[in-house]
Amino acid sequence: MTKYERELLNTLLDKYEKSKSFIGANQVNQSFTQTVDKLFPKYKDDSEYHLFCEVNESVASLENLGFVKVKRQKSGVVQSVTLNAEYLENIYRYIGRIPKRDIVSDVKKLLSRYQDANEILSVYCNRQMGRLEENKSVEFFDDDFHEYESLLKVISEILDVKNETFERDFSIRVLGDSKAFEKIRAKVVSLLYEYGDFPEKETLLADLNIIKNPGHVYFKGKGRMAICGQTIDFSNMNGDLAISSDLLKQVDRIEAFGKVVITIENLTTFNAFRCDDSFAIYLGGYHNTDRRNFIRKVYEQNPNKRYLHFGDVDAGGFSILQHLRNRTGIEFEPYRMDLHTLKDNVQYVKKLTEHDRKRLLVLVDTEFRETVEYMLENNCKLEQEAMDLSGVGI
Repeated sequence: MTKYERELLNTLLDKYEKSKSFIGANQVNQSFTQTVDKLFPKYKDDSEYHLFCEVNESVASLENLGFVKVKRQKSGVVQSVTLNAEYLENIYRYIGRIPKRDIVSDVKKLLSRYQDANEILSVYCNRQMGRLEENKSVEFFDDDFHEYESLLKVISEILDVKNETFERDFSIRVLGDSKAFEKIRAKVVSLLYEYGDFPEKETLLADLNIIKNPGHVYFKGKGRMAICGQTIDFSNMNGDLAISSDLLKQVDRIEAFGKVVITIENLTTFNAFRCDDSFAIYLGGYHNTDRRNFIRKVYEQNPNKRYLHFGDVDAGGFSILQHLRNRTGIEFEPYRMDLHTLKDNVQYVKKLTEHDRKRLLVLVDTEFRETVEYMLENNCKLEQEAMDLSGVGI
């Protein structure tokens, strides 16, 4: 088989597999034809006579096998070749190509196996089933079946990781290879971000307790900590401190001296926030297990403080606050996440994306109703790092 035979047949099969005939949705008989000089631009170039002869011989060979029907000029120049659909099975076998119908069948079996694994996979798998019925491509599938199965397996287990886990250890446990996760890491993050409810791609894996290096919890303000028999009073320190996930387990006591304990979503905002009478914890989006345990420890030992959360005035910010309340059991109040703040910083707002709108519509009947309705009506949202933070603090 020549390279010209292979290219001709692959091009014709691509046309067939993208057609309504492939899914049986055509109302008239379709034919799948390729003009030769469009596929091989130098075919009619007089200086490429050798190519001209090779293409003609290849076309004649396919015609003799019954794979194509050929339209020629009297001079012998081939105008076009048309796929003979009666020989599809033989054509696939001839060029060693797996029929798309077989690939679709295998992908459907995988989607069926994982569609009930968790909420994200349920939405994703059902949507891909619909795309297949419409003869559309499957998102995040690049014809590598083994890689795709690994992707779905990772998504099925990653939401259940309870403690900080190194990427290589997670990869060994789930995929049996320390480097396998790294190969599909970008697809894992993209799928989770698109079909889940995460504020930032950059911190998504850390929010799910999957880390490359040990994580840290950042805090600052009015407080004192007892750890490993030593006491650290950081009330008069300028700047923040960080404690690693390993050391968190050795913290004996945390005292918050200020009247307020506040979690802050964005790092830039955390750094700029002035703690005159407060104890601040950097949340970094959706909190992972270590941040959550730290916050709970603070609350258990300082239950009489006022607990606030300072986040973006957008769907992600509101969802993070709800998530924080639900997972810690602490009734955090929103801080500067209202309509007044939005209007005061109108010069810094951004326009909503379609994804923003969908997420905001879910929040219309919540405590954020007034702000959400304004955002939808005025096509705006406000991120912490964009607003004027001069003098902001408690």
